[in-house]
Amino acid sequence: MSFAPDISEQLARARADMRMGVPIMITGEQSALVMAAETLTAERLADLLTLGGDPVLTITARRAETLKARVYDGDVARIALPQDATPGWVQSIANPADDLRTPMKGPFSCARGGPVDVHRAALQLAKSARLLPAVLVLGLPDTDTLAARHHLTQIDLAKAAPVLGTRSPLHPVVHARLPMEVSEAGRLHVFRPEDGGEEHYAIEIGNPDRAKPVLARLHSACFTGDLLGSLKCDCGPQLRAALAQMGAEGQGVLLYLNQEGRGIGLANKMRAYSLQDQGFDTVEANHRLGFEDDERDFRLGADILKSMGFTAVRLLTNNPRKVEMMKASGIAVAERVPLRVGENRHNADYLATKAAKSGHLL
Repeated sequence: MSFAPDISEQLARARADMRMGVPIMITGEQSALVMAAETLTAERLADLLTLGGDPVLTITARRAETLKARVYDGDVARIALPQDATPGWVQSIANPADDLRTPMKGPFSCARGGPVDVHRAALQLAKSARLLPAVLVLGLPDTDTLAARHHLTQIDLAKAAPVLGTRSPLHPVVHARLPMEVSEAGRLHVFRPEDGGEEHYAIEIGNPDRAKPVLARLHSACFTGDLLGSLKCDCGPQLRAALAQMGAEGQGVLLYLNQEGRGIGLANKMRAYSLQDQGFDTVEANHRLGFEDDERDFRLGADILKSMGFTAVRLLTNNPRKVEMMKASGIAVAERVPLRVGENRHNADYLATKAAKSGHLL
């Protein structure tokens, strides 16, 4: 019998620690102490600097492009940390909020050569914790002693790498009848991932025939649009239009995936909105933050559909990428059903960017 956490549970602990500003250890070809830049405190930065060595601030190539920092490792850049570095300096590199006010943040001394697997894994953890993708990394010869002395979460990279690179299995938790305005024959299904991440939902209308293509919608959570009626996007109108069409047809499945802000989380989405107020479009804002255009994993939707017994869909979407993902994940797409609603003067540029840069059919 063992009560020790497995690697997925250890990674969940590591994400929680990083969100609270607690350092973690990652052991691999190069073992290191890791701290999230966003939650860094002056006390912990001072403690880090007393350990000696050559700490680096690791950022994504997307963020490095904005900062004009040299990228020697493909998708990551390692900026040497000055001895007089402060949390404010670190966070100004991680967060683009003041880039336009203070554009000259360099010159930077960037590391090259040597293994970067630990740095890459640390960035993946920061992203999955919905933090800014920027981490302090200090290579250490003996992490076991430091981890034991300070009760730090320690991650074995060899065990973690396969888990970080795959999506966690989803399991049904509960489902119950849910009468709604669009249909009294509604049912809500809750699915929970094994890795302690956000739960995802399926709203089933009627009793769709599992042997036929079901009218389906992959909808990413949008707190601002779905709940607050934001005019900066078309998410709320799309959600309500999709449910209304399913109610009118008497059947359908809406998959509500908790991947806010194209998978970067609500706080980072608000950071992107702030950058849009400075004149950047959606894609440019994500890149300046250090993210890709779209960090979502739509395969979660295919996993849920299969779990519910569906093998084919009529997909309500303007996004060809969702159609391609469904097909690649073993769900047949009998028809792409357009969903063109919600355009207004506040989101016209946003929709134009979706069409021009993300391939949406609008």
